[in-house]
Amino acid sequence: MHTGWSWDTPTSSTMRRACERAVSLGLPAIAFTEHLDFTDWLDNDRATTDGLLGRHPAHQLPINVEGYFAELTEVRERFPELRIWSGVETGEPHLFAASVAAHLRDSPVDRVLGSLHSLDLDGHLVGVGRVLYTDPDTTMRRYLGELVEMIEESDVFQVLAHVDFPRRYWPGGHDRYVEKDYEEEYRGVFRALASTGRALEVNTTSPLASVDQVRWFYEEGGEAVSFGSDAHAPTAIGQKFDLAVDVVEAAGFRPGRDRFDFWRR
Repeated sequence: MHTGWSWDTPTSSTMRRACERAVSLGLPAIAFTEHLDFTDWLDNDRATTDGLLGRHPAHQLPINVEGYFAELTEVRERFPELRIWSGVETGEPHLFAASVAAHLRDSPVDRVLGSLHSLDLDGHLVGVGRVLYTDPDTTMRRYLGELVEMIEESDVFQVLAHVDFPRRYWPGGHDRYVEKDYEEEYRGVFRALASTGRALEVNTTSPLASVDQVRWFYEEGGEAVSFGSDAHAPTAIGQKFDLAVDVVEAAGFRPGRDRFDFWRR
């Protein structure tokens, strides 16, 4: 989940409130994976060599790592019954390998998620929701193709986050999105991810993945899945996890080695 240390999350969303909620739900663990996005990048980032000029809009802010780790220490002491992981959700890590490496060298974390939120539009990284409305079908296929590149070019993340992120912004409502239309592209993503042994996140803020989608990952050799509420407020922690468990089990995955592990084939 995210807290006020993420640029898109209110400061009222604190680690303490999140941990209180997790304990009340009986969750064994929680991971604070704050957004790690870049509006300026290094000379040896691919974004630079590709000639990208900037982001639009550029609302992203760096993580205050000193404040983040201070609060993390506090809640680890306050909630000994809860396993509390540090983490980041790094956007477009294949474009910012040097920047991500520099951040993690100075501020290592327990878990790294990889996500794709933006696409190149006329030399700028633009939020995919804005790109989607001009041509949703082409954008979706392009998005899934870019995910394959991200997986193949970046090994920094352990979990692939919200594989169909654009679906949140589908024109006319996400209920109009036809998952089956993109089966070939999904399978391409899943083959690439499975070949690395990394986990697929079942994101419960996004429209919940179908059994078919998770089964495609299983059939392409996927080894593990992770449950992520992607919560930006404590009230959303663990949302729809009961349904997500049903989806994942129906696709062939089972609980892992212990209650802190990924679910596995």
